[in-house]
Amino acid sequence: MKKENEIKGFVQLGKLMIALGKEEAWTGFSIGATEDEYSRIQNVIARQFSYNGWFSKENVLQSLNSLGELLTEEKLTNWLKDYSFTSTPSRVGIIMAGNIPLVGFHDFLCVLLSGNIAVCKLSSDDNTLLPVLAEHLIQFAPTLKERIIFSMGKLGEIEAIIATGSDNSVQYFEQYFGKYPHLFRKNRTSIAIFTGNETKEELTKLGIDIFSYFGLGCRNVSHLLLPDGFELNRFFEAIVDFHTIVNHHKYANNYDYNKAVYLMNLMEILDNHFVLLRETDELFSPLSMVHYHYYSEQSEVDTYLENHSDKIQAVIGQKYIPFGEAQAPKLTDYADGVNVMEWLKDLNHK
Repeated sequence: MKKENEIKGFVQLGKLMIALGKEEAWTGFSIGATEDEYSRIQNVIARQFSYNGWFSKENVLQSLNSLGELLTEEKLTNWLKDYSFTSTPSRVGIIMAGNIPLVGFHDFLCVLLSGNIAVCKLSSDDNTLLPVLAEHLIQFAPTLKERIIFSMGKLGEIEAIIATGSDNSVQYFEQYFGKYPHLFRKNRTSIAIFTGNETKEELTKLGIDIFSYFGLGCRNVSHLLLPDGFELNRFFEAIVDFHTIVNHHKYANNYDYNKAVYLMNLMEILDNHFVLLRETDELFSPLSMVHYHYYSEQSEVDTYLENHSDKIQAVIGQKYIPFGEAQAPKLTDYADGVNVMEWLKDLNHK
């Protein structure tokens, strides 16, 4: 019964998050908040940009909506049906990144619905939205109150840890937390594989995979694998509606800087005035730039994927994740491909 109530709590939170993500007007108490509470959360959303210049209102709403859509009773129940956990909770630290809004929410969800205690170390770039949502989650499922802890300083007592950061951060994680059972995540990015048969609509949807969250997420596409002879003008024409991204000052600063650096170094780039393209087989590209290279046989694609498997988060394409859906992962799309629920189950049984 306790687990069922907690699932229902997240379901109600999902309804609230979707309403907020779609900017719906307050429709009554069924939404899970009073009118004043609902207005308060909307004000927190509106202030995100002042806390973090990358957190535009559009990006915050997108995150709320995509995460909220995961929190249906059917999806959560189907996801959890294969897992059983002991009644003795562990204190699991979660060191959250701050690159996109609510980026640590899935770990938060996993830890709580596995029956454990979430000891959350919030990023200074994203430290207000999740606590506000957690307040309402606790109203919907009061048993979670003692199992949600937020910290801006030291984590305090933990028994295991999930930490997400840069490649350099992992060295810090190893030094300070390597003695605990852990999941340490490094830099990852995503790629798109073309066959040459893509429609204009598919290529336009690829723009969502590239430009959502300004390209800051590990599920953002930063590299294109193109079949020999593919006309890049097809790609440029399809994404033209995303040109307003360059009006964002932080993105524009990166665009101007990278363009100047590559031109001064006489390195060839393609430019459509809001994103740069560079031909190279290097996986990671700077912000505001997309790398690409050509292939002649499928075996070359397979080899590239294999050689970079530890750095690729998602693969987009007709035979892979559909274009436009990179930023809408399912509950089973775990970061780094490591099943967090299996890891937590093993943790509980040690």
